Amino acid sequence: MSQLPLFQKPLNSRDELNALVDKAADIIRTATDYKFILVLLLYKRMSDVWKEEFEEKKKELIEKGWDEEKAEKEAENEVWHTYNLNRELLWDNVTKDVKKLPENLSNALREIAELNSDLKGVLDRFNFLTFTTQEHREKLRMLVELFNRYNFGNKSVSSDIIGDAYEHILYKFAPSQAKQGEVYTPREVIKLLVEILDPKPGESVYDPACGSGGMLIESFRHVRGEDIDLYGQEYNQDIFAICKMNLLAHGITDASIEYGDSLLYPRFKEDGKLRQFDVVIANPPWNQDGYGEENLKKGDFRERYAFGYPPNNSADWAWIQHMIASAKNDTGRVGVVIDNGALFRGGKEKIIREAILKKDLIECVILLPEKLFYNTGAPGAIITLNKNKPAERKGKILFINASNEYEKHPDVRKLNRLGNEHIEKIAKAYHEFKDGDGFCRVVSLEEVKENDYNLNVTLYVFPQEEVEEIDIAEEWEKLKKIEEEIKVIDEEIEGYLSELKIR
Repeated sequence: MSQLPLFQKPLNSRDELNALVDKAADIIRTATDYKFILVLLLYKRMSDVWKEEFEEKKKELIEKGWDEEKAEKEAENEVWHTYNLNRELLWDNVTKDVKKLPENLSNALREIAELNSDLKGVLDRFNFLTFTTQEHREKLRMLVELFNRYNFGNKSVSSDIIGDAYEHILYKFAPSQAKQGEVYTPREVIKLLVEILDPKPGESVYDPACGSGGMLIESFRHVRGEDIDLYGQEYNQDIFAICKMNLLAHGITDASIEYGDSLLYPRFKEDGKLRQFDVVIANPPWNQDGYGEENLKKGDFRERYAFGYPPNNSADWAWIQHMIASAKNDTGRVGVVIDNGALFRGGKEKIIREAILKKDLIECVILLPEKLFYNTGAPGAIITLNKNKPAERKGKILFINASNEYEKHPDVRKLNRLGNEHIEKIAKAYHEFKDGDGFCRVVSLEEVKENDYNLNVTLYVFPQEEVEEIDIAEEWEKLKKIEEEIKVIDEEIEGYLSELKIR
């Protein structure tokens, strides 16, 4: 039988792979096409993993006494592979005809999607037939040539490094994508939220606005390889596909990701009811319009909005209500990154906020620094809710003013970011749940009621200005010395004036 194509050289480090995808980004240049880098990276990974698994199984069978031809045929069986492919669909075979790259890649990815149901609407979502001009075809050839340099199999590079390369690409194009309406949550904000909610092995985590999957991936990392059930839903089809690819790139093959509108048609149901999870976490679109009472009543599970319907121009409290309804009654913890204005705006939002506060569901409110997000310079906020508050936290809310907890972003001049020390400080304050000078304060629900259910963090806690300590004795000595110097100068000036009068 024909031999499989030879493996390329292994990748030696995370930096080497990031440098490789940076070169790919330089070839693509336009933000509209960056998704094709993600597709090619995953396809090359899948192909090299398949070859690796094939060779291992073939060797094992031959050592057991199998005939080589029969061993090769058995080693192609899908039961031995992470991904269902075959020889004809391997990267090396599909990309060898440079003149037909767009056609061959599109056909191969469509066939792979048919063979792997989880990849339906994912790999085949991005059509390489759009590479129609000579310039585009040359770019595609250069990309293939670039990925041809390395082996992306498990023995060459870990899922963590492949996953980091995916995140590197998403991060690189985040500023330009923000201008087109795509929301990229800074990974430092995600890490903070996961540290606070602290998902445990064996628990379920759900993100109803999962985007590229950052919240789910960080939750997976948080349990350090232990079992965790991940669920997500995304409304944008391209981003839904990117999320699926991003999870696979990180070695997460069993997450349940659905396409659709969570506010109207949540996909996760159980016995005819809305499914509930241990941890519900999200950074939904801020101030999303079109989700007033009229539209929300058209969707499924209208009982989710029992606290009230939001105004048509901002779905912030619709998202929060959906997340509350999706959290288990005994273990359910909710964490949402939201527009700061949702904390204090009046009208319908105030009615919902008041009703939720009266149920004693809100546990903590955190004011984030400004300029953390690519699509807005405004400071965001984190609200955590708990459907089963510990006794010592009942009737209380912790307010954390983290507006000064930032460092300048190393790559984007106009942005700030949370450093590791800031994440640790905020998470520690949350878990300790006690007052801290100018940084955090435990406030009774009665006090919040007196403030007309306004959750604006600066009403309850604001950073104290550092007061310089003054050594009075030392300053007095300095003052006396200055007075003596002035006296000497006065005497000299009087002397000069006397000499002028004589003349």
